[in-house]
Amino acid sequence: MRRSGARRRPGHRRRWAAALGVGALVVAGGGVLAGPAQATVTASVPVDFPTHCIPPAIAGIPPIDGTTKASITVDNAAPKVGETVTVTYTVVEAAASNPVDLALPADIMTPTGKVTVGGAQSASVTVAGPKKNDPVPGKGTFPSFSMTGTFTVTAPGSITLSPGDYNIHTSYIMELDTPCTVTDPPAPVSETIIATDDGGQVNERAIQLGAASGKAGDEVTVTGSKFTPGADITLAGRAGDTQTADTATVKADGSGGFSGRLTVDDPATTGIVAYEGGSWDPAKGAGPRAYTVTGGGETPDGSQKLNTSIQAGTLSMLQAGDTVEMSAVDFGRGGASRGSLQTVTVEDFRGGPAGWSLTGKVTDFTGPGGATIGASALSWTPVCATRPGSPSTCAAGSAGPVGSAGATLASTPNGTFTGGEFTVDARLALNVPAYTAPGAYSGVLTLTLT
Repeated sequence: MRRSGARRRPGHRRRWAAALGVGALVVAGGGVLAGPAQATVTASVPVDFPTHCIPPAIAGIPPIDGTTKASITVDNAAPKVGETVTVTYTVVEAAASNPVDLALPADIMTPTGKVTVGGAQSASVTVAGPKKNDPVPGKGTFPSFSMTGTFTVTAPGSITLSPGDYNIHTSYIMELDTPCTVTDPPAPVSETIIATDDGGQVNERAIQLGAASGKAGDEVTVTGSKFTPGADITLAGRAGDTQTADTATVKADGSGGFSGRLTVDDPATTGIVAYEGGSWDPAKGAGPRAYTVTGGGETPDGSQKLNTSIQAGTLSMLQAGDTVEMSAVDFGRGGASRGSLQTVTVEDFRGGPAGWSLTGKVTDFTGPGGATIGASALSWTPVCATRPGSPSTCAAGSAGPVGSAGATLASTPNGTFTGGEFTVDARLALNVPAYTAPGAYSGVLTLTLT
């Protein structure tokens, strides 16, 4: 279980430098990378928190545990219930400078992350930043980067905002991700806002469209959430503020969700709404969501109609390696033998409604003379990152024991349209009892994708 202590060779230095150029963007104890800080309306308190970052496998370097300094700012520090607040998550300082002479080019980094909402209401807000950064010279300091998102205030009182996990996606020679997680969540509170209630009821109804455009006569899938359970829902086209003749009806399920199809014939349509009752009511509806009619699909004289198709692919995974070298522990003391899962890349190219689940189970660890360490002694802390543009969003499994019965490493939910590319990692810890017989121990962790 002991990791090799061999000296770093010149070839290793070159491989590290190359990896930095394509996406190993976390170095020497922290997570930070490029992107200009964005202006916000209010000031907040920068906070420090421990961070665990997993460089891309191509970097050839182990996970990095360090400190991130970040702040959360908002555009409205005194919102009313029902109002939307824009939050900006800024990584203020890099934990270290670029450790090599290789310069990183401009505009290769796209950050995404989460902001943890607490206090009067609980939520996890998704934030994203632009693909915009200044060049980083060799041995130069990494600039800060910012990500923005929104949430709706649903309760009066004091609402706290804390920085959460974040991911750096790089597009330079290769598409790579560097996910960074808060080691001991939640991170400290960076911003607090005070929400007031004017007595109005919050409308949390929301809709999504399966497509943003189509020919006249095409159907578009409309999905909704948080409507009144069992209510009759009208789907309708809008031309500006006027409803068109394009309508359809669906019924909300027991949780207030629905999925229906609306045929859009009117070429003037600019949006689609959904509402309860006999006519549009903003208090009982959602939308409009933008929709564009691109034409009727006719073939004019002298023209040729071109047809193509998109073929569904498969669900597959690829591991960066098949061996994990974990740290040694001392005889008589015991404790945690730690390591990191070889990165798993999941590709879901089926294009259907089904999500996926990646699970793992482990055997007992066997050692000299038949000595064993039980499978239940192995635990993990999963991390999952979604490649931008993927229809589905990856969710990491819960931290805890793996064992022979198994546990979930990561998953995506079922939906109207699913798919994408995902990077899955995990921190591993084997709890070795004191006075376990000295020697090498091995177990087999089997991953299953369904």
